[in-house]
Amino acid sequence: MKKKITAILLTAVLSLGILSGCGKKSDGVDDSWTKVQEKKEFVLGLDASFPPMGFTDDKGDIVGFDIDLAREACKRLGIELKVQPINWDAKEQELNTGNIDAIWNGFTINEDRKKQVLFSEPYMKNRQVIVVNSNSNINDMGDLAGKTLALQSASSAADALDKYQEFKDSLKEVVEFKDNMTALMDLEKGGVDSVLMDEVVAKYYIEKKDKSYKIIDEGLGAEEYGIGFRKGDKALMEKFQEILKEMAKDGKIAEISKEWFGEDITTIGK
Repeated sequence: MKKKITAILLTAVLSLGILSGCGKKSDGVDDSWTKVQEKKEFVLGLDASFPPMGFTDDKGDIVGFDIDLAREACKRLGIELKVQPINWDAKEQELNTGNIDAIWNGFTINEDRKKQVLFSEPYMKNRQVIVVNSNSNINDMGDLAGKTLALQSASSAADALDKYQEFKDSLKEVVEFKDNMTALMDLEKGGVDSVLMDEVVAKYYIEKKDKSYKIIDEGLGAEEYGIGFRKGDKALMEKFQEILKEMAKDGKIAEISKEWFGEDITTIGK
């Protein structure tokens, strides 16, 4: 009888211990940084056609401002950087299924995305602008009435356009492309009349590629870039945020920014 009671008590104690352990896990013990640290690899998800933030160069290598920023951060954290091109339409899915550790590619912070993604503090300002061919007679948003506007699908350009409903309604058609570079090529061929895209990308592309485009003065709203992590990965987000602030303080971020933009246009730590 005593043995039976002892066995029952032991089972109860073990059950409580297991439940207690499960409780801690369900309470959300955040081991996101520990997991990255243990595998010694951080997987960065990006649209590899988004210069100068992250893109494939003529040699087939993925380069860019965000890539250099992430590589320096990973170096300081003692982990390897793995760059993973993804379908931008499915970026949140790629993140939440664990295919990547973060979305880091000129990723605009907005309220809808905050519901799905844990953002770092913003590190750069941007705005959505309209690009047209340099010989075009389009000089403002009003001139686009009855004309076509292209943009990248599932992008912040699409979100920005939705906030300007009257302007959107005035357009003949909104054409979606998989990336900004494809949209710009269609603009150059005359397939569309304009492209709505990130100013940072537009300026870099026009200058570096010596393309015959112009940006009209009117923009569709200011925005900010941040790094997107899974909702529960606060420890991982804070680790990278801490390192970026350290890089801002010792001048490394400014150095990287000047290499890509000719000046420091970052905002973190300021």
